[in-house]
Amino acid sequence: MIQNDNIVKSLYALQDTTYRDFQSALLPTVDKKSVIGVRTPELRSLARKLRGISDDFINNLPHKYFEENQLHAFIISDIRDFDSAVSAVDSFLPFVDNWATCDQMSPRVFAKNIDKLLPYIKKWIKSKHTYTVRFGVLCLMRYFLDDGFDTKYADMVANIKSDEYYINMMRAWYFATACAKQLTHILPYFKNGALDTWTHNRAIQKAIESYRVLDVNKAILRNLRK
Repeated sequence: MIQNDNIVKSLYALQDTTYRDFQSALLPTVDKKSVIGVRTPELRSLARKLRGISDDFINNLPHKYFEENQLHAFIISDIRDFDSAVSAVDSFLPFVDNWATCDQMSPRVFAKNIDKLLPYIKKWIKSKHTYTVRFGVLCLMRYFLDDGFDTKYADMVANIKSDEYYINMMRAWYFATACAKQLTHILPYFKNGALDTWTHNRAIQKAIESYRVLDVNKAILRNLRK
């Protein structure tokens, strides 16, 4: 069994320096010195080994290394009790400093508790912290674009005002995904100018590039570019 004080040693034992250099280039908000270079499958495997002994680790914030943050996200994703999982996410989000950790944190228990999750999402998207807002929008995209869809959720995303690239990219991703799942309800957001120009055009571009959007609908979206 891996003890908490040996986690960093365990990460370095899995280091791939070529992958480290590649990954660092994809994480402009992360100090390159904090990237060890551990591939995602190995991090997920390590997270599984830490079940039951990870409390000290996830309560010891902030972490020094990018991979510690990734490991933290994967450990949270495996928590099976909703209240414990959402509390762990809520505590961790202020320390998330990159898109990868934000986007790869996906507690499975959330999908079965979307009504309980919604108040947290409403709080997260009002945060002043970039990746807290991004995670809130990500949750709306993951859990509220299918049977539980309502335009009030799209309104929540449309009404976010930010100059932050990583927030607006997620907003664009949300609306691109919504084009594939709820096009009839989403087209008015493009026709009525509900989005800022950058997010509007980026969402359309991502939708056009998606295999999930029909060609006939891509043609409609192309004509709505600003």
